[in-house]
Amino acid sequence: MRLPLIAPADLTDAQKPLYEDMKAGIATNFNDFKVLADDGALMGPWNPWLHEPVIGKAIWDLTKAMSMQATLPDPARQIAILVTGAHFNAAYEIYAHIAVAEREKMSAARLSALCANIKPADLDRQESVAYDVAFALVNGGVLPEPCYALAVETFGQHGANELIYLVGLYALVSMTLNGFNVPVPERE
Repeated sequence: MRLPLIAPADLTDAQKPLYEDMKAGIATNFNDFKVLADDGALMGPWNPWLHEPVIGKAIWDLTKAMSMQATLPDPARQIAILVTGAHFNAAYEIYAHIAVAEREKMSAARLSALCANIKPADLDRQESVAYDVAFALVNGGVLPEPCYALAVETFGQHGANELIYLVGLYALVSMTLNGFNVPVPERE
């Protein structure tokens, strides 16, 4: 990892409120995977965000809005997040959202296909639309009109907007993880 973990005792005055806000938000919304080191330091994308608290706070605020006020069905969200993480080969993102998907009883075969950048054959309509939108977006260019129209038809305008923003957010998370070579904790 390119940025050392920051133990709570070593936080600057600028980092402390962000750390506390992230730790509280993580405890409520991101508890399916390991996020804290033994000394209380935040792992995953949260550690790099703490190193730059002004930028980190902005990204964290977006993350909270996208997580705590989500309206998309969670299975569709997880599909979009895993498609994004797999596209960028973001190891921690894949690790974390496999844990979430496993809690939601997503099959190993489906997870394997998603991580291999293959569309699983057993997706329901909402999951399939989420897959297609995420796949098209991460592969670049304008989202094709049929994908966009189907997203609006399936999720409504707000849901389609949320799906597009979600893919963008997790592309940013992937860049954070990959750029700083954030390691994956051992699975328990």
